[in-house]
Amino acid sequence: GAAGLSLAYQLVHSKLRDQPILIIDRVEKNRNDRTWCFWSNRSEIFSSIFYRSWEKIGFIQERWQKVIPLGDYRYNMIRGIDFYQEVRQVLNARLNVEWITAPVTQVIDTSEFALVVAGGSTYQAEWVFDSRFDPRAIEKRPQKYHYLLQHFLGWEIETSQPVWDPAVPVLFDFRVSQETGFQFFYTLPFSERQALVEYTFFTPTVLSDEEYTAGLQTYLKEIMGLDAYEIHAVEKGVIPMTDHPLPRRGGERIMNIGTRGGRVKPSSGYAFARILRDSREIVRSLEKYGTPFRIPSPSRRYAWYDRLLLQILYRQPQAGKDIFTALFKNNPPHRIFRFLDEEGSLFENLQLIASLPPVPFLKALWRVNIRRII
Repeated sequence: GAAGLSLAYQLVHSKLRDQPILIIDRVEKNRNDRTWCFWSNRSEIFSSIFYRSWEKIGFIQERWQKVIPLGDYRYNMIRGIDFYQEVRQVLNARLNVEWITAPVTQVIDTSEFALVVAGGSTYQAEWVFDSRFDPRAIEKRPQKYHYLLQHFLGWEIETSQPVWDPAVPVLFDFRVSQETGFQFFYTLPFSERQALVEYTFFTPTVLSDEEYTAGLQTYLKEIMGLDAYEIHAVEKGVIPMTDHPLPRRGGERIMNIGTRGGRVKPSSGYAFARILRDSREIVRSLEKYGTPFRIPSPSRRYAWYDRLLLQILYRQPQAGKDIFTALFKNNPPHRIFRFLDEEGSLFENLQLIASLPPVPFLKALWRVNIRRII
């Protein structure tokens, strides 16, 4: 996945480039199985494979809509297949990198090395970076932590007539009822006639395929006015959004990365840019200290913000639409992105929080920090 491949890619571009690296994955990454998007105001290592990069974004709801210039930021899209091919090409050029396609059945930790059992064979390593994530393995404590899912179904479609502005991806289109939970449509336009349109939810449970399909069909027909279109590709996903602790240490010689290591932003579901930054920090720690664990600690302040928003989306999902509308209506993009990237100062955070509807946050504060219940 993104975490393991990103880490291997950055390792071969570091002082550790000649160290032996073994990559074990249960399947070959040879198809376009997902899309990653993220904002950035700096040069990124994978900029050469950006499928699209936009200078502005769109926000739509019934009473307010706007095209928002991003200033120094860009909203970037990487297709899974392009990422896999780029990483494989670079790693295959290194004689010290080996690939194995097999399910990992066991990881054994010792004080001096770790063992990985996969495909009937056992491999020894100085460090193991484990990105396997199985939500069923989490022992849930719903009285203490939130367990939401970001889940979606997307269609890459083509129309016979021009429909979209290819310069404006729409991050939120709230022209959909919020009665069954926080939900919106998300559109990445590739041309005037081609776009990826996703029906997205932040709720505790997923929908049936028929419910996603009905929602997409209704949106395209009644909101976008489309009666005829071709579906070229389908993208479906489920991303955990939780404040349940996901430890970085899997043992003395085992480090958890990616979703398993808590790299998904609990309140937004964004992960790709966080994974890239995490990989850089891990490599820097290995180079400087000989261990991957000397990395910055997570911000307790931002963890608290995440917790409050998760509480709102869990207990007051109908408030989500007004909160996100106020967020984008009352703040410049750099303040929003710095907040979501956990880079903003306390003063910037207070400016942003003051721009949001206070009642949902006061209710969340009462439950989470005073009554201490979920």
